[in-house]
Amino acid sequence: MSENRGLAFQALIYAGGLLFGFGLAYSHMARPEVVLQFLYLEDLGLLFVMGGAAVVTGTTFAVATSVDVTAPITDRAYGRRLRSLDRNVLLGGVIFGVGWGVSGLCPGAAYASLGIGNYPVLIAIAGMFGGAYLQGLWRSYRAETGMSTPEAS
Repeated sequence: MSENRGLAFQALIYAGGLLFGFGLAYSHMARPEVVLQFLYLEDLGLLFVMGGAAVVTGTTFAVATSVDVTAPITDRAYGRRLRSLDRNVLLGGVIFGVGWGVSGLCPGAAYASLGIGNYPVLIAIAGMFGGAYLQGLWRSYRAETGMSTPEAS
């Protein structure tokens, strides 16, 4: 990858992140009370936001994989990463869902929420980092003690 393509691509990533954050703020997904109303099935407007995001993502993947056969950052070939539905996937989904339901924010929306001045969300972000750190410690412990992991079997 040439240096110019790298800088241009980094600028594109930055612009995409800004657009994503603006979209979260504009759609009110960065406001925990709106997300919680959605989870209580009181305000289903976020279905349109998520549906729009799914259409854009699907279109982007379809176009990106037809234009170039390798990923711009890693230069590896595009491919599907198949993962079996094991207990780690289920447990991770449950933990993510409970965290989303309790805080009203997923990680991306939590960062966007900071951008609109919701500084108490720093507690939720600290919890996300703490949980990720504890999960890393647990995986390291399992690797050191030789406990089996689903990936190894």
